[in-house]
Amino acid sequence: MSKDHLLILSSPLMEKEVVLSGIRPTGFLHLGNYFGAMRNYVRMQDTYHCYFFVANWHSLTTHPDTKELQNSVYRVIAENIACGLDPDKVALYIQSDVPEIAELYLYLNMLAYKGELEKTATFKEKVRLQPENINAGLLTYPVLQAADILIHRAVKVPVGKDQEQHLEMARHFAERFNYRYGEVLPLPYAFNYGGELVRIMSLDGTGKMSKSENQLATLYLADEEDSIRKKIMKAKTDEGPAEPNSVKPDYIENLFTLMKLVSTPGTLQKFEDDFNASSAGNCVIRYGNLKKQLAEDMARFIRPIREKAADIQHNRPLLQKIIHQGADKARASASETLKLVRQAIGMNYG
Repeated sequence: MSKDHLLILSSPLMEKEVVLSGIRPTGFLHLGNYFGAMRNYVRMQDTYHCYFFVANWHSLTTHPDTKELQNSVYRVIAENIACGLDPDKVALYIQSDVPEIAELYLYLNMLAYKGELEKTATFKEKVRLQPENINAGLLTYPVLQAADILIHRAVKVPVGKDQEQHLEMARHFAERFNYRYGEVLPLPYAFNYGGELVRIMSLDGTGKMSKSENQLATLYLADEEDSIRKKIMKAKTDEGPAEPNSVKPDYIENLFTLMKLVSTPGTLQKFEDDFNASSAGNCVIRYGNLKKQLAEDMARFIRPIREKAADIQHNRPLLQKIIHQGADKARASASETLKLVRQAIGMNYG
């Protein structure tokens, strides 16, 4: 949940399903975040109980320097609202404002074992990337993630491939809790959100867009228009197809995907026709023209998001109101779960 992906969670205690997603404030939100997740959040907020949080505890496992953390948290919240989330319809909160998560995290740590935590792929990767900062938070990262999910007693969780192992571990922790203390926590299972998700590659064709890495090949929601134009004009292309109706390479397909998302159907069709008519010695497609058009359309698309997010970030009283309102909603749900957990363990002495 700390990565750029969507979580849809349903609770047996609620009439509506619960949608929950967490994102770490470790970089700027980008176009992949918007089309891969946020656009769907906006669609869901009228139909589901939505809980969206900024995972600032998770960020400490890899970013211990907190000088910019507060501003990053505010920016993430502002950008979520600028993308269309209504804080009156959803709970938009900060992870550290819900202490019930930390208490559930503590109980679940008693059911997690050193050996299994050391075997997780993400832990091994972080050890490789930051050998001088192998902290306990890194080791127990899946436990905190499980607490984030289980605190709302959720059962359906669609996750990316890199998070499937964490979801399986969350299910194991819930099973162990239920076996030891009684049936309290529903088991979370993977759910495929299917065709609604859009995969946005980096402009250099080397992978996905990133909040904090490969910045020159990533389109951020905070990018100024000149930056958007420069990045798109430097996007990877080739000499054109060797024969008509060729299959597009991934990096070329990505440009057409972006155009489909922000340009008019007529514009897209024009460049599709040019590509399909091209062959060696007769290259009709002009990638320079395609990128110029895409750059203008992308600048037009991002502009209102960037401007609204900036306005919200400068309105601290509004941000504080939204944060407090979101925390109240999240704690109301979390406290119900924690009450059941304490009763099951026997931690209620009043």
